[in-house]
Formats: sequence, structure tokens, C-alpha cells
Amino acid sequence: MKPRPAHCRGNKNPATMPTSPCPTGANLSPAKGMTRRIIAEDPNWSLAIVPCLSNLCLQSIMRNFEEKPIFEDLTDLQKDFVQERLSTSLNLHVTANLIGDGVYWKRCCEQRWDVCDVSHYGHSWKRMFFERHMENMIELFIPDVTDPKTILEMVPLCKNYVKRLDISQLLPPIKEPQKEEVEYGYELASDTDYDGPSMDHFDFNILLNKLKNLEELHLVYRVKQCGMNFEWKMFEMTDRDCESLAKALKSCKTLKLLRLHESHIEDKKCRVLVKYLLHHPSLRELDFSHNLIGDKGARAIGKLLTNSKLENLNLCDNDIRGPGAKALAHALSKNSTLLSLNLRLNRLRDEGGEAIGKALLSNHILRHLHLGGNEVTRPTAVALAKVLFHNNTLKSVNLSCNKLGVDGGKALEEAMAHNTSLTECDIRLTEVDEQTVTFVNQVVWTNQSLEQRRRDEESKTK
Repeated sequence: MKPRPAHCRGNKNPATMPTSPCPTGANLSPAKGMTRRIIAEDPNWSLAIVPCLSNLCLQSIMRNFEEKPIFEDLTDLQKDFVQERLSTSLNLHVTANLIGDGVYWKRCCEQRWDVCDVSHYGHSWKRMFFERHMENMIELFIPDVTDPKTILEMVPLCKNYVKRLDISQLLPPIKEPQKEEVEYGYELASDTDYDGPSMDHFDFNILLNKLKNLEELHLVYRVKQCGMNFEWKMFEMTDRDCESLAKALKSCKTLKLLRLHESHIEDKKCRVLVKYLLHHPSLRELDFSHNLIGDKGARAIGKLLTNSKLENLNLCDNDIRGPGAKALAHALSKNSTLLSLNLRLNRLRDEGGEAIGKALLSNHILRHLHLGGNEVTRPTAVALAKVLFHNNTLKSVNLSCNKLGVDGGKALEEAMAHNTSLTECDIRLTEVDEQTVTFVNQVVWTNQSLEQRRRDEESKTK
């Protein structure tokens, strides 16, 4: 026989009073001023709404995603739900070719790096993740220690998304000291001689030809934060590195921009690199700034100008002198693609400066010329003045930090009186008269206004 409920046995405790009238209809409401409460028989009982069955299924999918990845069959809303909650520590072999660009890769980037500017990566979070992931792997690669398979295994996962690699360091091999023994007061070398590493830095020849969408490559042969272990060899490319990289660059047919700076590249290495870059089908910008390239290297680059479609060439801060500048000028006089030439901080002097000026009399393609800090004087200013008088394609000329003198400034002033195309002309620290500087600046400002009007009219017609 079932026991009677407490409220029917005369239990008047308000704490245990039911929330609804008892079946008998007796008035058992608590006394005035007291509150009622419910004591649930289930200790896990809560007010939470029971989740939808579809959400429970999605949570199950996320828990078992690594073993049974299910994503393509989901709706767009379901995919968003999964991407917002899926673990960012999943194996890339599972997620790389399955989850498209979106919230998941944004979460992966923000969890791994403090600064994440997606605008530098075509507003693609997935591209940012794989480019920076590959960069980190290369920068931490130690020759003869790191297995190259770790890099190659990533290629099928990232090759569709890597368009630019910016490598800020390349580690050299770990040097193991040669063992020595002391016998009878003499130091004798051990039987096991040290043969040296099989490579000097990361071998790009195993990678670049596999990245079918790579367009930009920025390289610096250096070691960051080397501390007390500093050696000059940590900041240069070796001959084997040069040969390997040159072959890799030739095999990378999609490359548009190569920036190889601050790596102690001298004439020999420059010529090797240029040899493999001749007739490159897509290379448009070359940056060899802050190296040790001299006249022989400049001659090789001059040959490259006549056998490629380069549009931007940066040779800033090298050791190019008059003969090298003449070789570049000869190539420039025949070139029909180069738009920008930067020779700042070399040693052209007037021998090279005049040659560049004469070449521009027959070149009507170049838009930007930088000859700052090249020890050029009045003859170079006169040569460029003739260019500014006849050439209407140059947009900017930089002659700062040279000794043009008052006469050189007057020559430029007379030429600028007839020029309507130059919108930038930097003649600071050139010992030019102040009146000349003022006049040149006024002409530049006028040309800038004319250029802006042309652009406005063109935009209206479109």
C-alpha cells in the first residue's frame, strides 16, 4: 500500500508545501509572509533549456572530428557553428584541405600570434596561417638536425594558399667541436675527423618548385638573437647556398618578386643568381639592396635587364662604381620595361651619373630614379637637366646627399621651367641655392596639381 503524501498526513511545514492545491482541494497555502520553494528530487535538475538534437549531433561531430571528419555535408549555418567551436589543436592533415577560409583559421591565427593583420594576406585568414606557419618552420630549420620531411609533408597542405614567404632568419648547422686527446704532453686529433655539414642553410631547392602559387620571396641570411655566439658567418650566404637557391628560383616559374638583402652577396654570388634568373618568365621586381655587389655584379644585372621583364630594380647600398653604372646605363638605354631604378648609397660619381643621364635621353619608360648619396656633382646635374628638359615620362628624381653645387642647381632650375611631368624632386643636402630649391618645389607642386586634375577627369569619364 502506497504511503500517503506528507501534505495529506497533516504536515504543515511551509517548506514542503506543494506548488499547487492538493488533490483533496483543502486550502493548505503557507501562512502570510512566508515564501514557497521547490525541492527537486533530481539533484542535477536545472532551468537550462534542453539543447536541440541538431546541436547535440554537431557537438558529437566536433568531439570525434579527428577520427571521423564530417564537414562538407553540413549546411552553411552548421559549418559556422562547428568553426566557432572546433578545437584549434587538431592535426593540420585533418583540417587543411577540409575547412575553408573563415572563423576557424582566424581563431588559429589569433591563438598563435599576437599581431594578426589579415589585410597583408589578401584578407584571407587561411592564407595567413599557412604562410606564417611555413615561415616559422623554415626559420627554425637546423641543417642535419631537422628532418626535411617535416617541411615536405606540409607542402600538400599549404601549396594552394602560400603566395608569399618572408624569411627573416636562416639557421646554420650546429658546429660540433673536434675531439682532441692529450698524450705525452702533445695534443693529437681523434680518429674521427669532422667532415662538416652536408648543407650550410635550408635548401630551398627542395621546396620552391612545389609551391605553385608562390609570387613573393623575401630572404635574409642571418641569425636573430645570436647573443654571445655572434660570428660574421651567421650573416652571409655561402657558395653552396647560392647555387642551391639559384636553381630553386629558376624552377619557381610563378615568382614575381625576389628580395634578397643584407646577406653579404658579392659579385660572384650575384653573377650566379643572375645566371639562373635570365629569361625568367614572371619575375618583375628584384631587390638586392644592402649587399656587397660591385661592378662585375652590376654588369651581370645589366645583362638581366636586357633579357627579362623587370619593372623594379633596387640596388641600394652596394659598391657599384662608374664602370658598373655604365653597364646598367647601356642596358637602360635599350630597356622597355623598367619603371623604377634605385641606386642610392653606391659610389657612381659623375662617371656613372652622366652615363645614367645620357641613357635616359633615349629611354622613355623609366618613371622613378634614385641617385641619392652617390658622390655625384655638377656634371651629373647637367646631364639630368637635359633629361628633364626633353623627357616627360619621369615622375620622381632623388639627388639628395650629393654635391651638386650652385651651378648644378641652376641647370636643374632651367630644366624644371620646361618640365610638366615631374611630381617629386628631392635635392636636399646638395649645396644648391635656396632660391633654386624654392623654384623647383613650386614647379613640383604645380605638376602634382596637374596630375591630380588628370586623374579626376579620367575617373569621371570612367
